[in-house]
Amino acid sequence: MKKSIYNQTIALAGLAQAAYLIRQIARHGEADADAMEASIASILKIDAQDVSDVYGGLEGVKTGIRQLKKQLQGPPTLEHEQFNYAATLVYLERKLAKNRTLLSKLRRGIEEIIPEKESPKDRDTLMSRLADLYQNTVSTLKPRVLVNGEPVFLTDQDNANKIRALLLAGIRSAFLWRQTGGRRWKIVLLRKRLLDESEKLARAV
Repeated sequence: MKKSIYNQTIALAGLAQAAYLIRQIARHGEADADAMEASIASILKIDAQDVSDVYGGLEGVKTGIRQLKKQLQGPPTLEHEQFNYAATLVYLERKLAKNRTLLSKLRRGIEEIIPEKESPKDRDTLMSRLADLYQNTVSTLKPRVLVNGEPVFLTDQDNANKIRALLLAGIRSAFLWRQTGGRRWKIVLLRKRLLDESEKLARAV
């Protein structure tokens, strides 16, 4: 995929969206259904040629674009929980990329799950399988992502599955970010350019 600030911003928006949805489920027990659908679907588009296509177009990541814009604008809008989730996922993706065995296991698991995306009547099973895949791959790396929230929501199995699946979606976006030329230092040094691009994308959706 082309290495450009445009593609990097979309990938970061995907990461921001996953982090936002995780926080919504952990804190409120629910999250935007359309954004959830796009984020989960991104995991299964492993051979997409275009970054926006991974999310089903820019509309699929519009929640993330808005969240990214808020994050880049900084305090007082900065959401520390979301930032911590995203930062940890970027770090874990780098560790995963260096672990060929684990990376192959993750890809094989996704390839086995892909046919299930065509069965909307069985979304709970799809979410459960993605959650299990996360636990058996990314979750074995350190540090583990510590999700904060209300115990009544965090202990619900369906919510736990959604959160783990979204963590996997965050890893997918972190991979896209790196694939399109993104680096952690760029978030600091290119913050203004990323903000400008996120504002353009926000106007586009």
